[in-house]
Amino acid sequence: MIFQETPLTGAYVIEPQRTEDHRGFFARTWCRNELRQRGLKTELAQSNVGFSHHRGTLRGLHFQEPPHAEVKIVRCTRGSMFDVIVDLRPDSPTYKRWFSIELSQENCTMLYVPEGCAQGYITLMDNTEMCYQTSEFYHPESASGVRHDDPSFRILWPIEISAISQQDKQWPDYSSRGVPVGMS
Repeated sequence: MIFQETPLTGAYVIEPQRTEDHRGFFARTWCRNELRQRGLKTELAQSNVGFSHHRGTLRGLHFQEPPHAEVKIVRCTRGSMFDVIVDLRPDSPTYKRWFSIELSQENCTMLYVPEGCAQGYITLMDNTEMCYQTSEFYHPESASGVRHDDPSFRILWPIEISAISQQDKQWPDYSSRGVPVGMS
């Protein structure tokens, strides 16, 4: 696995190191030892999948509040998506900054999202599927989010939104929360 630091503290782009031949390729998408060597979380609590029928479907930006903050490793397994993470850790040098990357079935690239960061995506193709692993079980009482168009972050989405949940439209402005929600 090839790890590349992103501009956000503790977030990484991970590229599987392919072994290719005439049949195709084989690559590792998870290795506890390689994550541990970089000081990253190695616990896996859940593996999830999301499927969107239409291009322009926006999901997120989601995170779990402490004490159930989670690491995510996100990968697109079908189609293509523009994935965004936002640093919500008030003690982080990259607090309130965002990072984006295109994840696709073609590039097999993954994104390591540290605790205290919100994550979301917009699909760039119809019939896009993504999978992600988390370090913490889903806890509805800790589930939270920030709006895709929150003025605190000014995220530049590459295409128009065609579908979004009512919940994702209604997250309060981040600046109105008062107490920061992330953790360092």
